[in-house]
Amino acid sequence: MASPVLESINFAKAEDDILQLWKKFSAFETSLKQSRNRRRYSFYDGPPFATGMPHYGHILAGTIKDIVTRFAHMKGFFVDRRFGWDCHGLPVEYEIDKLLGITGPEDVAKMGVDVYNNECRKIVMRYSSEWRDVVTRMGRWIDFDNDYKTLYPSFMESVWWVFKQLYDKGLVYHGNKVMPFSTACHTPLSNFEANQNYKDVNDPAVIVSFPLLSDPNVALIAWTTTPWTLPSNLALCVHPELVYVKIRDNATQSVYIMMEARLSALFKSDSEYTVLDRMKGKALENLEYQPIFPYFENRRSTGAFRVLNDRYVTSDSGTGVVQQAPYFGVDDNRVCLRDGVIAKDGKIVCPVDETGRFTEEVVDYAGMFVKDADKLIMKSLKSRGRLVHQSSMNHSYPFCWRSETPLIYKAVPSWFIRVEQMSERLLANNKATYWVPEFVKEKRFANWLREARDWAVSRDRYWGTPIPLWVSADGEEVVCVGSIAELERLSGVRVSDLHREVVDGLTIPSVRPGGEPLRRISAVFDCWFESGSMPYAQAHYPFENKESFEECFPADFIAEGVDQTRGWFYTLLVLSTALFDKPPFKNLIVNGLVLASDGTKMSKRLRNYPDPMEVVHKYGADALRLYLINSPVVRADTLRFKEEGVKDVLKDVFLPWYNAYRFLIQNYLGLEVRAPLVIFSDTSKLPANPLDRWILSFTQSLIAFVHREMEAYRLYTVVPRLVKFIESLTNWYVRFSRRRLKGDTNPEDQLDALQTLFNVVYLLCRIMAPFTPFLTELMFQNLRHLLPEVGQLEFNSVHYESLPQPVNSLINKHIEGCVASMQLVIELGRVARDRRTLPIKYPLRELIVIHKDKQCLSEVSSMVFYITEELNIKSVSLSADKGKFGVVLKAEPNYKTLGSRLKGDMKKVANAVKDLSEVELETFQVDGEMVIEGYRLTSDDVSVKYAFDVTSSGVDADYEAVSGQGMLVLLDVKQDQSMVDEGVAREIVSRVQKLRKKAHLLPSDEITVYCDTKPKGGYLDNILTTHLDYLETALKQPVLQYPVDTRKELLVQEIFPIQSNSLSSGADKSMFELDVTLVRGRTAEASGDATVYPYCKFVNLELRPPRGAVIKATVLLENPAGGSAIDSATSLISLAGDALGVVGVRLYTDMGCTNEIGRTTDVIGLHGSILYATCR
Repeated sequence: MASPVLESINFAKAEDDILQLWKKFSAFETSLKQSRNRRRYSFYDGPPFATGMPHYGHILAGTIKDIVTRFAHMKGFFVDRRFGWDCHGLPVEYEIDKLLGITGPEDVAKMGVDVYNNECRKIVMRYSSEWRDVVTRMGRWIDFDNDYKTLYPSFMESVWWVFKQLYDKGLVYHGNKVMPFSTACHTPLSNFEANQNYKDVNDPAVIVSFPLLSDPNVALIAWTTTPWTLPSNLALCVHPELVYVKIRDNATQSVYIMMEARLSALFKSDSEYTVLDRMKGKALENLEYQPIFPYFENRRSTGAFRVLNDRYVTSDSGTGVVQQAPYFGVDDNRVCLRDGVIAKDGKIVCPVDETGRFTEEVVDYAGMFVKDADKLIMKSLKSRGRLVHQSSMNHSYPFCWRSETPLIYKAVPSWFIRVEQMSERLLANNKATYWVPEFVKEKRFANWLREARDWAVSRDRYWGTPIPLWVSADGEEVVCVGSIAELERLSGVRVSDLHREVVDGLTIPSVRPGGEPLRRISAVFDCWFESGSMPYAQAHYPFENKESFEECFPADFIAEGVDQTRGWFYTLLVLSTALFDKPPFKNLIVNGLVLASDGTKMSKRLRNYPDPMEVVHKYGADALRLYLINSPVVRADTLRFKEEGVKDVLKDVFLPWYNAYRFLIQNYLGLEVRAPLVIFSDTSKLPANPLDRWILSFTQSLIAFVHREMEAYRLYTVVPRLVKFIESLTNWYVRFSRRRLKGDTNPEDQLDALQTLFNVVYLLCRIMAPFTPFLTELMFQNLRHLLPEVGQLEFNSVHYESLPQPVNSLINKHIEGCVASMQLVIELGRVARDRRTLPIKYPLRELIVIHKDKQCLSEVSSMVFYITEELNIKSVSLSADKGKFGVVLKAEPNYKTLGSRLKGDMKKVANAVKDLSEVELETFQVDGEMVIEGYRLTSDDVSVKYAFDVTSSGVDADYEAVSGQGMLVLLDVKQDQSMVDEGVAREIVSRVQKLRKKAHLLPSDEITVYCDTKPKGGYLDNILTTHLDYLETALKQPVLQYPVDTRKELLVQEIFPIQSNSLSSGADKSMFELDVTLVRGRTAEASGDATVYPYCKFVNLELRPPRGAVIKATVLLENPAGGSAIDSATSLISLAGDALGVVGVRLYTDMGCTNEIGRTTDVIGLHGSILYATCR
């Protein structure tokens, strides 16, 4: 049998209890076992690093993943959900470098790779237990015990297999490439890593002269923000088609060549220079100039120190002349390679080491960090007359995402995957995938794929999967190893681990006679290569699980943040395209970024956001989940996190929902005869009440909508609809049906209402289970006992249930339309009351509803009863003739949209809009567009509103007019005295009901209400007398005037101020006092002032068995014929058993059976009350 529901709830504490329940019955593991033989739904979980704590971004992505996979499970799939860990790479190494004070490769060489990697291994799972705690507490069901880690030998072996497939396809090559380089971490980064962390910085901005060899008195001038690259300059570049000028600086008489469009970079006015000549950039091609530094002057013989042409040079910055340091700039490298200044296999000019310091080649600055050398370089340029202009510039610059230090661009030798040649296949496979939102796929991601560059996958680091290439000393022999077995066959050594300290010492014999053995290259994989290999490596494919993997590839679903567009999403697609020419996934949800409340990035140092677990412990995980996914962040937009938003979810969604559930259980348990509850089907006989039919139809429409939208992975439409449904359930159905649910109408009607509410709450639990797993489980664990076939098991979870399927025969669009029209009328009526400050408790005479659509008026007509009840209106009139009431249409131009589009014509068009006739506006309402002064206008440009002109209506009333969605309501706000008095009586009822709540009384508790007024004989006395029948009917309790029967148990007493609202001329408007006392038990009023009480004291008994009717009895506490009274609880309990005809009786003072009568209970004090019994 279902248990009574507590009036209040601590959601966070209730979730802790649910977690213990899940743990006790191994709920997640059981769900996997139950679904093992179903169709598979494959899901990949992107691996996070465990070297840091989870933040809101992780929680958001985890929540999205949990919702979709729970939904798939409840839809009938088997969903294998394995947690993964990214264990290699910079995040781990950077922490160890800081811990051990390592500044460069020589420090690692001293301690040994084995020692270094062992230190890395120690911290890899530093926060794994915290991750597990947070993920579990958030309600996410995922397998931690059967996880995958990128450091597992099985995972690493599959990574080797992936690389060998690419190698065998000719997609791997060795070369030099200018790449973003972290001098703090001593390693290159991929382009998508470099794009993750841009910051605004101030850098020096200098213009430097390059005198021509043919005429040293003429110099090209180039602008740069990286003076440290000038020692490596090998060329200059100009745009071939743009105009350049030879000018004389009138102040210095120096002659320069620069782009004409960029003269403002050096001169403030035309008078400061004289133009000597004009030419296009192609005329400057191959002019030779004097090197700015002598370090690489010998490169002139190979074509250096001359002017090149390329269209990448722009006219929006600098001087239009770009200095080329081909091993420190991507475009520089491309142009110089194309024009023969450098060669692919030539010696590189890159005099900067892995720590960002100049090498011995640059003798003047050797050992100096490049950024620190900027000032000395500029000083040297100035002393030699080569510095034309010096300033500073604030611009956006890439920083290392791990060390937060500025990156440099630097040529590094690396092993590459050929991606550029796959561009068309990448775009084709991307097109075969489905993204939410789609614009990220079509714009951001597709644009990135079109510009895809070859991927440098090697890193000169230590803690990672070693690249399985064994190379001869002369580079002529290369062997790529694809498995542990192949390594054993080639090297003769069997290994169980693949990290550097194990495989670096292994050699492979040369196939050349007398050749030296091949040794492994020192590089390890970029950790993005590992995460991109995750689909295969987590399954140890192809060495194990080959058939099951191939059945489920591509994955049905993945989800991560928008920052992974150039990260994990990209590497997954590159590798799956290269391996199988398939996309790696079918469906993808991209979430946006969660920011601090002020819009800045969340920062532990700044403490500008609340700790996630503190929020969960305050409000619960369900509230945080719903807050996150009911926000723009599920559409790849940003969310400014505000703790108040989580709190509002409790207040606006969970509490009303919980109270509807509590109201259902409370009133069902209060039934004298409990009929069995059923779930309505297409063969069920439905209730006749229109609100019952509406909420049943609305529920089925919701179920159909959720299925349709979740099929399209549109969480951003599903969650708002679910939240709106809960609001409709609680604020419309339950509130409008309270009297029926409480049994104030008739037993059959009450059962219909309870049966309806049970259906809705039970189905809502199941459809909401993926979104709010805790609250739905809490309700389900009680609701299931109302269904015999569900409640018999020792444990059953809502997450074991299947999703409810829509029952189309229950969907009634007509009744949904009627209620929607009713809701609109009521909402407009509330606005009208609010405008006149007329509380609902004061009745009004009439509401007029005007709408041109007779179908809509017919819908309103069918719901008039609810409108009059809710708005406290005596009558409702309907009309399609707005003119009868002086109502006209008015057009209002949207000046903001019109102004931006029409510019100078806006005023002319706006005036024409205001002059539109009634007929023209009615036509516009139908068509949705019109042409005015040659411009096409829509509802975005013009809004049509109703205006009420009382002077032309001839109606004798004071109307408040409100319109919306094509409907107009006129509320007659005139009041007569009888209406005012009724309003005061309603206020008295409201005050008494609040007092009942304050005393924690249940609806079934019998009491007597005593009232007194001050001053006596005034307005309130009259209200108590003339509206006594109404007061007693509304309160369902006797209402008497003072004095209070002192023999009764006093429950609560309070004095309320109430305003006299008499409309009589000169009537007293002063405040009155209403003194209210509630006592336990009912008292019958006799004639006159005397009150008749029963001859002897008594208690009533009620026993509510699980099945059948309630058993009632009465026990006298005194003997009418004389003798001693019952003065002990033991005697009372014994007599109660005799009266009820049962054994093992226990008595309680409340229906919920929580306050049991004990030895210290004052038995005589129970006189007149109802006691509730249980028995064995």
